Amino acid sequence: MKRVAALQMASGPNIAANLNEAGRLISRAADAGAELVVLPENFAIMGISELDKVGIREVEGEGPIQRFLMEQADKHRVWIVAGTVPLAGDDPRRIRAACLVYNDRGEQIARYDKMHLFDVQIAESGENYNESETIEPGSEVVVLDTPFGRLGLAVCYDLRFPELFRQMVNKGVQLIVLPSAFTAITGRAHWESLVRARAIENVCYVAAAAQGGYHVNGRETHGDSMIVDPWGQILDRLPRGSGFVIADLDLEKVENTRRSFPVLKHRKISCSLPK
Repeated sequence: MKRVAALQMASGPNIAANLNEAGRLISRAADAGAELVVLPENFAIMGISELDKVGIREVEGEGPIQRFLMEQADKHRVWIVAGTVPLAGDDPRRIRAACLVYNDRGEQIARYDKMHLFDVQIAESGENYNESETIEPGSEVVVLDTPFGRLGLAVCYDLRFPELFRQMVNKGVQLIVLPSAFTAITGRAHWESLVRARAIENVCYVAAAAQGGYHVNGRETHGDSMIVDPWGQILDRLPRGSGFVIADLDLEKVENTRRSFPVLKHRKISCSLPK
């Protein structure tokens, strides 16, 4: 058995305050036995303007946010999936929303750049989101070997694109981590259904770490961080507020479920990403 935790925060524009809160929660999760800790999307900054994250972008391997993550992983001897870190890309006006993985020695061993960007108008509230104005999309599906099984990386809006997760299955995924910042309206409507569906249809664990609460920029995020097992059962959840969810992973359960209920072997249509 391995124990995984997913943190929930309500980050603001003050990076130091956000990192202090993330550090407090990482420490608490580690004390509770977590060996893998997943941070939410935008854990280090939820700016007043979407351009704020561009202004604090870091070069991969350098900068205070990445130093913090390396130090936390090494200090607490935990693996960390670092929500999204704003990293420099090809366009100086935009960043890469990078989900970074650190091992328990503080070494960065993987990176996934958010692929699907949230360019959406929400009629009910009048909210408008245009992530492509400040974020360059990634293009690579990332699944890696870890002590927690084959780990697949996805971020927030990716959750709505099941073909991405089918690609992870083709790469042997057993645990999907999902740092997120779902809006309050879309979260109430779809969050639980989508998180549980990705676990059920891919017969794997999902650890979803969310932003949850009111933010200084006026935004409200849904929260409801959760860990779901391969049968779609919610093992732990946190509807609102700062804290974490935690659960034990049983990789034998993944493989036993796949053998006894071989839905993945019954697929008739292959799934590939467009070139």
